[in-house]
Amino acid sequence: MGQELETTNFCDADYEAFVERLHRETDLVEKWESEGTLSAGPPMGGFELEAWIIDQNMRPAAKNEELIEAINSDLVVRELSLFNIELNGDPAVLNGSAISHLHDNLADQWKQASDVAQSMGLNLVNIGILPTLRDSDLCIENMSKGKRYKAVNEQVFKMRHGKPIGLNIEGRDQLDTIHHDVMLEAATTSFQIHLKIPPDQGVNYYNASKLASAPLVAVGANSPYLFGKDLWDETRIPLFEQAVSVGDWDYAERATFGVRFIEESLSEVFLANRQRYPVLLPQICGRADEKLDHLRLQNGTIWRWNRPLIGWDDNGTPHFRMEQRAVSAGPTIADAMANAAFYFGLVTNLATHETQPHKRTQFFTARDNFYKAAQYGLNAKIRWDHVDDIPLDKLICDEFLPMAESGLRQMGISDPDIDKYLGIIVERTAVKQNGAQWQRGYVRKHDADMKQLVAAYLERQQSDTPVHRWTI
Repeated sequence: MGQELETTNFCDADYEAFVERLHRETDLVEKWESEGTLSAGPPMGGFELEAWIIDQNMRPAAKNEELIEAINSDLVVRELSLFNIELNGDPAVLNGSAISHLHDNLADQWKQASDVAQSMGLNLVNIGILPTLRDSDLCIENMSKGKRYKAVNEQVFKMRHGKPIGLNIEGRDQLDTIHHDVMLEAATTSFQIHLKIPPDQGVNYYNASKLASAPLVAVGANSPYLFGKDLWDETRIPLFEQAVSVGDWDYAERATFGVRFIEESLSEVFLANRQRYPVLLPQICGRADEKLDHLRLQNGTIWRWNRPLIGWDDNGTPHFRMEQRAVSAGPTIADAMANAAFYFGLVTNLATHETQPHKRTQFFTARDNFYKAAQYGLNAKIRWDHVDDIPLDKLICDEFLPMAESGLRQMGISDPDIDKYLGIIVERTAVKQNGAQWQRGYVRKHDADMKQLVAAYLERQQSDTPVHRWTI
């Protein structure tokens, strides 16, 4: 959800004071990294899952306040819109049967939340973009309660000098629309994967996460439809980037794949946050610099697809972790955990390989691969190891899955977990049926409208059978 605010009214003095605190806290993080005081604990993983609330007509239901109150769990929180919620899991040390434990944890949360929703005449759907969503649903009246959301909306449009946000996506169909608020962001729900970074490895893990983004977004693509238009396999990517665009600040767009690899330290990202990005939410906190309240608030308003975070171990030692934001929600909990396993293993392998990840390819190639994967999914062709136009599904099978398996073994993940979760990726890639392909296939075969599509999707999702086994 992000840190809540005390006010939405800011003055010049707030910005000046915030920048001063941001400067000190960024210097402090840079010092921690250079002096080697970050956590040396074992690798850990976690997740955040955003979900849709729908009614019996398969339409978004603006009921998150009532649902969250009824669920009564600190791990279930609001999202930007009243028809979304977020489920958070406890992190796990990544060894042994950790992926299975994360799976069980999320499945239990999902069942509890779904049971409560059904008792209220609602359902939860685990999908990147809800096909029955209408443009008119994305309005201020459907924004969640809370000062943070209101402030983000006001500040984005202040930076845009009041100019409306134009959404233009060219895929199989063409979509053009205009919005006067940031509610387009609410059309995108994701499964955000967290991976703790070993000390002194920030550069390699950050750059490895960028390299892993293309195969990951391709296997997990689950968002082909928006407002009834058939667009990209993972339409969330262009949608989110345009939804929070600040207009003329080309070098400092708030949702981005980035502009380069980092070279010397992970602190380069936080320095960029301070130097390149205008402060969006200048709330002043009274706690000590070591709490990093201002650095974390600034970082939380920059939605990189690969976003580094700072947290603390149970003993108070600070650590870095990666938040991979490019993966769509759904189609099932099993699919989400397979995506997480693929990410954990692939990043670990790339980051610890004798050839540093940012020396395997040029940044613009990694960036182009990412957008090709988002647009075409498992049918994309990308450049890898200096060879152009390699089918991405072949690369996943021949290169990236063996890398992921090696990385998981390096972490100490058990053979049954490796076989189970990477096996889902193997089979999904072999039959080329991710969520996006299933949705398109169902619509094509049944000449289905969006309501029929969501009903069929929901029925299959409830079994937790991976999407590559879903019938069309």
